Amino acid sequence: MSTLYLVRHGQASFGAADYDRLSDLGQRQCRRLGEYFAERGIGFDAVLMGSLRRHAQSHAALAEGLGGTPEPQVRPGLNEYHSEALIRAVLSPAEFDRLAADRSREGYREHFRVLRRALNRWAEGEIAPEGMPSWRDFVGGIVTVLDEVRMQHHGQRVLIVSSGGPIATAVTQVLGAPHETAVELNLRIRNSALTEFAFTPRRHMLLSFNGIPHLEAPAWRDWESYA
Repeated sequence: MSTLYLVRHGQASFGAADYDRLSDLGQRQCRRLGEYFAERGIGFDAVLMGSLRRHAQSHAALAEGLGGTPEPQVRPGLNEYHSEALIRAVLSPAEFDRLAADRSREGYREHFRVLRRALNRWAEGEIAPEGMPSWRDFVGGIVTVLDEVRMQHHGQRVLIVSSGGPIATAVTQVLGAPHETAVELNLRIRNSALTEFAFTPRRHMLLSFNGIPHLEAPAWRDWESYA
């Protein structure tokens, strides 16, 4: 059976000046996922990933745990949206600065409430965040990669290393669900989580979503994270 494994990057550096790098925990999460694949004899015929640093670092840690993968092929269509640009598009400069400075638990919750609102407004065409594509073009980049997998890798195991937004969007495209579903799934995807599709040359089929089987043992349960 042809199988596509979509992996969200490990924990990045939420709240830091540079979010686009893995934390120590993020490195461990992805290395453990590679070990999980190795323990089950799961290898890959092809690897695709976005061009962000956290994608490359996640793949490198996973490959270390697994014992190697094919050379990854970079596909910018697998890159995440810019959450800062989205939030700036729905807040005044003063509101944005206040939210950015709030490191409390409530500030963290407010960040994701605002992000949810901004994502839906972007998908509905109500805002055009600076430096970002339209929602339609964002979805189109993901669909292009899914089509590539479907048409070029029949009979193979393919690994994608990406981010929550593209993975949630891929799931909703396979299910024919609305953008609101993509937004809600996106906000629930855990770091290093595994989503699986079976595929044929004609279509993809969802097998699992947002699993962390590599972290289920008691020794790793406190490694679960979301941001």
